[in-house]
Amino acid sequence: MRKALIAGNWKMNKTLAEARELVAGIREQIVKINNIGDVDVLICPPFQLLMPMAKAIDGSCIMLGAQNAHHEPFGAFTGEVSVSMLKDAGCTHVIIGHSERRRLFGEDNALLAKKVRAVLHGDLTAIYCVGETLEEREANQTDRVIRAQVAAVIARDISSDRLVIAYEPVWAIGTGRTATTEQAQAVHAAIRSQLAEIYDLAISKKIRVLYGGSMKPDNAGQLLQQPDVDGGLIGGACLSASDFSAIISLAASVSK
Repeated sequence: MRKALIAGNWKMNKTLAEARELVAGIREQIVKINNIGDVDVLICPPFQLLMPMAKAIDGSCIMLGAQNAHHEPFGAFTGEVSVSMLKDAGCTHVIIGHSERRRLFGEDNALLAKKVRAVLHGDLTAIYCVGETLEEREANQTDRVIRAQVAAVIARDISSDRLVIAYEPVWAIGTGRTATTEQAQAVHAAIRSQLAEIYDLAISKKIRVLYGGSMKPDNAGQLLQQPDVDGGLIGGACLSASDFSAIISLAASVSK
């Protein structure tokens, strides 16, 4: 049985005061959730908020993640942050390959493979993102694109114990559009099938696959009920304590 993971990607949002208010609100609300122990909760703030947010979540069930990492352990890489620095700040997870990193900053599969390995080598959990554009979906290229993104980065020698895959249809991120439950389940099932080819069936059943395309309180329940949807990588809704907590509550109520 895979434990649900609800991860909030704050992107480039929140000042320190706003972040403290948000986390205080999340902490206040999730303690009221029945079966909260059945859900892993993760927040991924911008780099400058990591250490203060580590203090803000201390003593709670909330974990801390980063939105990106450099693949080298140290060196002359102005503006970058290494995996060891993230671990030192209190992170347990790192998002790698978000579509915005691919599209806006030119990160390709070869670079992302290095990043995933660096995160796993640093004893953190990698949340590796895959997904297709609207043009690729309309051209019936979804399976080909996602299969290529998985194959280029995930190999049998990659530790599956600290690996999470996030399916984020690019056409649904920040647009308000959401994949139907059938569309989401079909892609998640295909990803799990590919993971079974890379590892084996037993291991593929242990790896969590999250949905990352505009999951909100009004659609999270149906998405989370799908057999291969193991949680969500939440964007806009994670910036509201009530919305984020509502999604966590829905995840805790789902019985699979």
